[in-house]
Amino acid sequence: MKSTYACASKSGGRRRESLDLGQFLASAGQAQPVSARGRSPCRRLSSAADRLPLHRPGRRPAFRAARRWPRRPRDADPGVEAANDLTFRAARLLQDATGCRHGATLHLSKSLPLGGGLGGGSSDAATVLLALNHLWQTGLSRTELCQLGLQLGADVPVFVHGRNTFAEGIGEAFSDVELPPETYLVLHPAVNVPTGAIFGAPELRRDTPPIRPADWRHGAGRNDLEPVACAKFPEVAGHLEWLRRRAPNAMMTGSGACVFAGFSDPDMAAAVFRQLPTGMAGWLAAGLTAHPLASL
Repeated sequence: MKSTYACASKSGGRRRESLDLGQFLASAGQAQPVSARGRSPCRRLSSAADRLPLHRPGRRPAFRAARRWPRRPRDADPGVEAANDLTFRAARLLQDATGCRHGATLHLSKSLPLGGGLGGGSSDAATVLLALNHLWQTGLSRTELCQLGLQLGADVPVFVHGRNTFAEGIGEAFSDVELPPETYLVLHPAVNVPTGAIFGAPELRRDTPPIRPADWRHGAGRNDLEPVACAKFPEVAGHLEWLRRRAPNAMMTGSGACVFAGFSDPDMAAAVFRQLPTGMAGWLAAGLTAHPLASL
């Protein structure tokens, strides 16, 4: 991806550079089961997240910046209000936290579906924090960027952290885990599942005993949000039922709507993918051991 960004000095001078950012301005999705505890707005979570590369073709909304302060262009994604645009908010947050007066032009190739439960928006925000911290030379550590990301959402720090990990608390406590190589089949029901509607449901189980990271095993556990989402959104239940008939370990990711199954054999994953009936959308992705920006 070829990206041009404009920076402004404190005196208002302008410098333009053209950088090939394709090698490191990449995001990742996540496949994760979740357990929730408590009813407070700062809910306590336990989840294990595996990185997924984003190779799906998608629309290319642009996010451009003024000389000093980011502003959304007229052609920004109409499905996201300015106040909820995590890429825009991440850039402003980093500027505010560091006093940086530079600007940036960001071009976002959106691949993951809105309301899919894969953390696409959170991953985009983490990418902006990591990349602009590098380009602007603001000098924040990975830990400081995680703390900053927590102001944007509970899923942002896990992407900034950048490793397969067991996440606890409100998304800020990590215990890295080793996961076997797997190919994931992800199905996307044609429905947008609002996170708030799932976490706010009175029937959501909130008393699941916490799992210690040392006791967690790959493939163990469940997603407490899954029964709620399946009851409210039959499309999610239907996709999950179809996938479980072929992969009993299938589950919903996050608060939905996407469902997924991991396969140790890529050929088996591809064989199930070829069985998708007309009207059912999905894709294959190999798990990653680290976020594409882990080296920054």
